[in-house]
Formats: sequence, structure tokens, C-alpha cells
Amino acid sequence: MMSFEPLWATMKSRKVSIYMLITKYNISRSMIDKLKHDRNVTLETVERLCQILDCRVEDIVVYIKNEQ
Repeated sequence: MMSFEPLWATMKSRKVSIYMLITKYNISRSMIDKLKHDRNVTLETVERLCQILDCRVEDIVVYIKNEQ
């Protein structure tokens, strides 16, 4: 499972709010909802977030092994 938990810490450290993602960077509310609920997003979205936050992929998303 992919988790976007690191995204929120990276945003906080970079002083980028959800409001800023929506208004300044035109990230849709539905995309924010997908990120909040660890739903599928495209690599294009991950790349765009990396550009906005000036960070690496691992600062946005982490893989969590599913123990089944």
C-alpha cells in the first residue's frame, strides 16, 4: 500500500498549506481528497508535488508492505 503520510510533514516543513496547493498551484480538491485517503494518483501528480515542494519522491509517498 502506498501512503502519502510523508507529504503532510513535508508540506509543513516547507510552509505550504492545502489552501496554497489549491489556490496557487491549482491542485484540485478531489486530488487533495485522494492524497488524504491514500488513493491512487498518477506519477505526474507525484512529480508535480515534488516540483512544488522542491523535494524527493520519498518525501511525499512511502510504501507500506501489506501483511496478508
